[in-house]
Amino acid sequence: MRGGLQVSNYHNPVMLQECIAGLNIQPNGTYVDVTFGGGGHSRAILQQLGEGGKLVAFDQDVDAQANAIDDERFEFIDQNFKYLKNFCRLHGAIPADGILADLGVSSHQFDKAERGFSTRFDADLDMRMDQGGQQTAKDVINTYNEADLHRIFGMYGEIQNAKTLARTVVTARLNIQINTIADLKSAIAPLIPRGKENKYLAQVFQALRIEVNQELEALQEFLKQSVDVLAPGGRLVVMSYHSLEDRLVKSFIAKGKFSGELEKDIYGNDDRPFEAVSRKAITATDEEIKLNNRARSAKLRIAVKR
Repeated sequence: MRGGLQVSNYHNPVMLQECIAGLNIQPNGTYVDVTFGGGGHSRAILQQLGEGGKLVAFDQDVDAQANAIDDERFEFIDQNFKYLKNFCRLHGAIPADGILADLGVSSHQFDKAERGFSTRFDADLDMRMDQGGQQTAKDVINTYNEADLHRIFGMYGEIQNAKTLARTVVTARLNIQINTIADLKSAIAPLIPRGKENKYLAQVFQALRIEVNQELEALQEFLKQSVDVLAPGGRLVVMSYHSLEDRLVKSFIAKGKFSGELEKDIYGNDDRPFEAVSRKAITATDEEIKLNNRARSAKLRIAVKR
């Protein structure tokens, strides 16, 4: 059975056409979707693959497995994309002609109250992408010291009063353990700016989610391994939703590393594995943003393996 293109209730893919165009799909090529989710991107890739094409998809979320596509050209790998190279080798997907990563949390994860990703519901502070993972947001809130909470709120949440927020959490948990979203909201209520409640809580939740899932470390591992997985001329297509991720992606495409200056080889040539397809990040159209608010913060970067 062929995987037909459909919009899933699980997740409505952002900039779907731009992502697929960025991959420059060859009918007999090998492609990797490292953030399968609801399978929207994967179905669109399969539509453009011929009989000799191959698509390997990664997702660490057990819920995503239910969306796996019944197609002989498709393989699902229930792993974090930080293990890209090992599992692509295991499944015969090296060299790949294109790799796609959509770094956003899926609509399904936000909408499923018990996962603890959304400020809209009350539930346990969980936020694990991989439900088999050990550490939850509840562990972070109740066991991290003040300095570490200050670091993650400031660095990952880009929260201006991060130091005060960390102290408030540590003080609140002396009286009672902070187990639920409602507990956390109540503990930090005096610090939430009036009129900006949703934005502030989103920043707090973003910080916790990144820490729980070690998202930035996983992204760096994935980007480094993509160099060895892609064939020369292969495409790297990455869509990010906040500045921390985008900064890492932009730097790696430009310099082949995450900090410092671009290095040159002994002949004075740029020593970097990728060439950016466009200088600036691609953003969603106004029309798409009206239909899907999540597209508002998305930045898409496309690069070619040199």
